Amino acid sequence: MTETTPGIVIMGAAGRMGRMLVQAVCDSDQARLAGAVVREGHDWVGQDVGHAMGGPAMGVIATSDPLEAMARAQGVIDFTTPETTLEIAHLAAQARAVHVIGTTGFTDAQIEKLVPASRHCTQIRAGNMSLGVNLLTGLTGMVAAALDEGWDIEVVEAHHNQKADAPSGTALMLGEAAAKARGVTLSQVADRGRDGITGARTEGHIGFSAIRGGDIVGEHDVIFAGKGERIVLRHMATDRMIFARGALRAVLWGQGRPPGQHDMIDVLGLGR
Repeated sequence: MTETTPGIVIMGAAGRMGRMLVQAVCDSDQARLAGAVVREGHDWVGQDVGHAMGGPAMGVIATSDPLEAMARAQGVIDFTTPETTLEIAHLAAQARAVHVIGTTGFTDAQIEKLVPASRHCTQIRAGNMSLGVNLLTGLTGMVAAALDEGWDIEVVEAHHNQKADAPSGTALMLGEAAAKARGVTLSQVADRGRDGITGARTEGHIGFSAIRGGDIVGEHDVIFAGKGERIVLRHMATDRMIFARGALRAVLWGQGRPPGQHDMIDVLGLGR
């Protein structure tokens, strides 16, 4: 490591995803761990992160103060909550640090509130950081553009039983890709919950179904159902480390770039 190696802060470092992000940064020869933030009152506060994770010292003390952690950082990786992410976006803008956002569950209004911060720092937000899912997103748009509204689109996702939001951020990202390809706004055509006597399916709508159970890492199907045939695009994640590696790739990609909003399609150079 050198003085020019980007220092990265991990938000929510004590969580399942946070620990993987810490490990991904520490395993990289292109980044260094500059800070680890946990919630106030957590038993990690004041401890060396390595010791807190049950391993050797890393030389970084966990804190509940994100401002302190980001004081000398060049990037922050943030898989937390929408409310926390909005606070971190403001701090990242002040620090001119690359802000990688893996947080999901935003409302449209909250997403709009991220825009001012992106005028002062590079902001990379994606419902999913994996290469495979972003390839799936591109394929979804291609297929949706090729088929007319006579083909019904359904997005089915499955996650572990502790996931708090539904549909998943990835499912919504896939829905957005399909809607954009059809020249419509997802919020106008999304069917996000069906129960009881719902009546016939509305042509052109995009449906979502969510499954929660066990320790499922993440599975997403995009179903195009026509008369007499179906096309099913699927991605299955078996290791959460793919998200950590993707987020690290994003924060490194953002170094030295001008302020603005980006997503993983930009990071991976997959085009639009």
